[in-house]
Order: sequence, then structure tokens, then C-alpha cells
Amino acid sequence: MLFAAIVIGVASLLYTNWLTDKMAHEERKKVELWAEATKRYVESGISTDNQADFQNLNTSYLTLIMKILEQNSTIPIIVVNSDGTFNNDANISYNPARREQVLKRELEKMKAYSPPIEIKLSEDTIQYLYFRESNLLRNLRYYPFVQLVVIIIFILVAYFAFNATQRAEQNQVWVGMSKETAHQLGTPISSLMAWIELLKLQNVDQNLVKEFEQDTQRLEKITERFSKIGSKPELLHLNVIEVLSSTVDYLKTRSSNKVQFETSFEPDDIIIAPLNTALFSWVIENLCKNAIDAMDNEGTISILVKEKESAVNIDVTDTGKGVSKSQFKTIFQPGFSTKKRGWGLGLSLAKRIIENYHKGRIFIKWSEIGKGTTFRIVLNK
Repeated sequence: MLFAAIVIGVASLLYTNWLTDKMAHEERKKVELWAEATKRYVESGISTDNQADFQNLNTSYLTLIMKILEQNSTIPIIVVNSDGTFNNDANISYNPARREQVLKRELEKMKAYSPPIEIKLSEDTIQYLYFRESNLLRNLRYYPFVQLVVIIIFILVAYFAFNATQRAEQNQVWVGMSKETAHQLGTPISSLMAWIELLKLQNVDQNLVKEFEQDTQRLEKITERFSKIGSKPELLHLNVIEVLSSTVDYLKTRSSNKVQFETSFEPDDIIIAPLNTALFSWVIENLCKNAIDAMDNEGTISILVKEKESAVNIDVTDTGKGVSKSQFKTIFQPGFSTKKRGWGLGLSLAKRIIENYHKGRIFIKWSEIGKGTTFRIVLNK
């Protein structure tokens, strides 16, 4: 569509230039006729010896000359005597008190536009007629550019409207799939909870039952997250450190022993910010799981929290493969994935959770191929 707009604009520009060149030629012919009429009018007065002879001239001839002189109502004209003084002008607006100033400025424009036309009234009397293109012709030259801008604006509006519609449809699909997933998970989770209660009554290692129960509770949280997609999450003023500690503890028990977690905070530290626990913990969990994959299940994940007056910065750093600078922004787009398996939706959803729901920011602060990556989350207090 943009290419079509450019083609239309260029074609219109070429045609308008051709048309304006033709009109400019016609305007010059009109000015030359005006100059000739001026010359003939003066000659008709000079060639008579007295007023009586002047009155006897062919009145139709004078009438024709006057019509020619009066016909020009658009082309700016200035007639200058041979000594440089202004003799006459037409179609130039000015205050009589500023006539000289305005005519001098207009004369410079006319000199740059076209050479003057000589009006030879006698052997000793020569006048010079200067002119420039009419406002109508000048506006016509600008028309294709205005047309092109209007077309481009229309295409951009249509493009953004189409994108918005497409995103809305995609959102509806994701919301529907998420709610259906939550619904389908509900039955097996209820069954698992019943089995756990049954196992508690049997002669089974209670540590195993506890782990089984924690995983089932985790499934409940995941189901809750899916069921709330599409709804505005409730943000509560919670302790960021407590949520981070809980998430890191969960990840430690389900990660390889070769993966080390380092944190800059203590479990009893307090930093308050508006949070939705289920969604925010999922973002941290997603970043850490991506980091584990990038490190091939061996390396260090560091979580640094720094409190400011109006925000909380959370840096999640890994010692993995790193990301090239060209992927800093595309990595958050739906469908983008560096893994052979996966839908490429994790970071896209994380970005939406942080920026749309928590009104914060998430971005790659630093990354170097072969050394690692740092994701920064900024939460507003």
C-alpha cells in the first residue's frame, strides 16, 4: 500500500509538473500580450496631436486594449522605468504607505523567476515588465505533495487500525484458550488433591507427600493465572523480597545442582511495591527458566534488587550464551524463540505482565555472546 501511494504521488507529481509548465508558458504569453496592449495603448495616445483626434480613434480598438489590460487578475506584475523607478503594478496587495518596500521585495522575486519583457514606447522610452507565477499556479505545484501526504496518513491510519484489530482478535483467542486450559486443569487437580489426602493416611514417606502437595499447589497457582488472563489483575502493596524469595526457593528444589542462585537480599528484607503475586512470580520464574536453558543447566543466576525513591529495579543475570544486540527488542515479540522447542511466548507474556498490568518496564540491560545476559525489571512504587 505504501508503494502504491508512492507510485500515485510520483505520477501525480510528474503530471502536475507537466501541467504547471504548460500553464507557466500560457501565463507568460498573457503577460507578453499585456505588455503589447500597454504599448499600443500608449502609442494610441502619443500618435494624436490633440484631444479631438484622440476622441476620433476607433473606440472598439481602445475597448479591446482595455479589456486585455483588465483581464489579468491573477498574475503579479511590476512595470519599471528605465531609470529603475516603479511605473505600474498589478495583483500585488500592499498598504499604500509600504508600497515601495513591498514592490522592491516582490521585484527581487520576479527577477529570480524570469527575465523582464521590454516595452519600447519610443526610441528614448523603454519600460521593463517583471512578473512571477500566479498564486493559483504556485498552489497547483504543491498539490501532489499534499496529496501524497494525505495518502500516506490514510495508509498509516489504516495500518494501525488493522494491527489493532488483529491484536484484539489474537488477544481474544489467547484469552479463550487460557480460560479453557484453566477449566480443563481443574478436574485433574481436584483428583490429585484427593489422592494426596489419601496418601497422608497411608504408610508413605511424608516428605514425598509434601513435595507432591507442593507441586499440586503449584498447579493450582498456574490454573489461577490462566483463569485470570483477560481480566484486570488486582495489585496489592506487597513485599517484593518475600515474593522473590518464595519463587527462588521453589526454583532451587526443581533445578539442577549445577545451577547456583545468588541474591543480593535477605529473606527478612522489606521493599513494598504494587504487585500481583501470581503473575509477578511467574515472570521471575520464566526469566530464571530461560536462564537455565541458556546455561545448559550449569551456571549462576544472580538476582539483584535495588530500591529507589519512586521505583524498584530487579536485575536477573545469568552466565549463559548471551543475546546479540540486534535481538534486544525482537526477543520480546510473540513467536520469537532461540530454542528448538517452544512457542516463543514466555518473554512476550512477561513483557505484557510487567508493562500492561504493573505499569513497569522490562528490557535487556546487558548481554554479551558467550558471557551472559541481564534482564532488568523496573516496578513503580
